[in-house]
Amino acid sequence: MTGMDVLVAILKIALMVGFLFNVGGLLTWVDRRQSAMIQDRIGPNRAVIKIGNFELRIAGLLHTAADGVKFFFKEDFMPPNADKLLFSMAPILAMMPVLALVAVIPMGDTICPDFLRMTGEHGNVFYPAVQRFGVCPMMEIPVVDPVTHLRSVRIVHPISLAVAPLNVGVLYVFALAGQGIVGAAIAGWSSDNKFSLMGALRAASQMVSYEVAMGLSLIGAMMIYGTVRLDDMVRWQGDNAWGIFVQPLAFFLFFTAAVAESKRIPFDLPEAESELVSGYFTEYSGMKFGMFYFAEYMEIVTSSMLLVTIFLGGWQLPFFHRDGITIAFGDALVFHSALPHIWMTILGVLVFFGKTLVVCSFQAFVRWSLPRFRYDQLMKLGWRVLLPASLANLFATGVIYLAIDNAGPEFTSALHVAADVSQAVVALAITFLVIRGFVAFFAPRSKRRWVVGSAARFAEARGGTETGPMQA
Repeated sequence: MTGMDVLVAILKIALMVGFLFNVGGLLTWVDRRQSAMIQDRIGPNRAVIKIGNFELRIAGLLHTAADGVKFFFKEDFMPPNADKLLFSMAPILAMMPVLALVAVIPMGDTICPDFLRMTGEHGNVFYPAVQRFGVCPMMEIPVVDPVTHLRSVRIVHPISLAVAPLNVGVLYVFALAGQGIVGAAIAGWSSDNKFSLMGALRAASQMVSYEVAMGLSLIGAMMIYGTVRLDDMVRWQGDNAWGIFVQPLAFFLFFTAAVAESKRIPFDLPEAESELVSGYFTEYSGMKFGMFYFAEYMEIVTSSMLLVTIFLGGWQLPFFHRDGITIAFGDALVFHSALPHIWMTILGVLVFFGKTLVVCSFQAFVRWSLPRFRYDQLMKLGWRVLLPASLANLFATGVIYLAIDNAGPEFTSALHVAADVSQAVVALAITFLVIRGFVAFFAPRSKRRWVVGSAARFAEARGGTETGPMQA
C-alpha cells in the first residue's frame, strides 16, 4: 500500500464517518422540529445566543449543540451493584457496529483513470478505460524517465469509493447488524435494575425476530442481482431497473424491519417510557447515555444507506452512466452526451447522500405519524406477518426467475425495454417532486383546522374550547 492509498482511505473514512455523525446529530433536531410542525407546536426555541438585544435561535439548531455539551458535563452515575466492566462496555458495543457498518457501503462509482495506454507492436495505442458497464481493471502505463530515458511501468489502480469493498458485502452487514443485540442485552443485565433487564429482554427478542425477516427479504434481491457485493448491486440497478421495481415486497419488508431494528416508534417497546422508565439504558447518564442516544440516530442513517444501496439505485440516477447521459429504450437510442467520468462520479456521490437524507427524513416522518404497538402485536407482526411474507417473496422470486430464464430472447428484450421505462418513470417522478418541493417552499402558508375524534366534534359543536396564549 502506497502513501496515496493511505491518503485516499483516510479521506473516504472521514467522508463517510463525518456524514454519519453530522446527519445523526441533525436528526435529533429534525425529530423536535418535525414533530412540532406535525402537531402544530412552537418547537425547539429555548436555546438562544443573546448579543445585546439580538437573539439568535437558528430554528432550534442550538438545542442539538446544547445537548452535546450537556452530555459531557453531566455526572457519570453507576449503580452500586452494577457490573462495572460490562456496564462501561455496553455503550461502546452499541455504537461500534454502527460505525463499522459503513465500511462496505459504496458512496459512489469506482473512479477509473481517463485512458489506458499500452505500448504494442505498432507503437502507442490508446484505449478508453471509462466504460459504461463493469469496473475498469488495474492498468499498467509505460513511463519514460526524462533524464535517464529508462522505461518502467507504473501501475494505476482504480479507486473504489467504499472504505472496504469486501467481496462478502451483505454478509458483512448481517454479521455486524446483529451485534447491536449484544450491547442492549449487556446494558440491561449489568445495570442491576429490573426495568433495565426487562427492556434488554424486549430489545433482544425484538431484534432477533426482525433480523430474520430482514435477512430473508434480501435473499430475493441477491438472487436477482446475482451477487452479494453492494457496489455490483448498484451497477445492476443502473443497467436495468431499481430494486424497488424488481423486489417491491422486499423493499417494504426491509424498511419495516430496519425501523424495528433501530427501536424507534412504533417499535420502541424496549425503551417505552410509560412502562419501563427508559428501558435498558435507564441507569445510564452523561456521555454513556449520549452514546446509546446517538447510536440510535446513527442506525437510522446506516439503515437508510443500505436501503438506498440495495433498493433505490445507490449513486445511480436514471440514464446517467459513468460515460455521460444516455437515454435509450431497448436498442433505440434517443439521446447521448459524453461527459467527463470524474464529474459523473462526483455527481453520483452527491446523489447517494441526497437519497440517504430523503430516506432519513421519511423515517422521522414515520416516527411522528404512527402510534406505538403493544408488545404482543410487535412480536406477531415479526413472526406471523413479516416472516411468512419474506418466505413467500423468496418463493415467488425463485419461480419468476426460472420462468424468465426459460422464456426466450424476445421476452428478455421486452424486459429490458420495461426496465428502461421504469427508469423514465423514476426520472419523471424525481423531476416532479423537485419542482413541487420548490413551489411549496415559496408558497404562502395556510392552516386548516381538522376536527378529529368524537370529543373534538362535541367540543366543536358547542363552540370550541378556550385556550390561553402559548408561552415561548
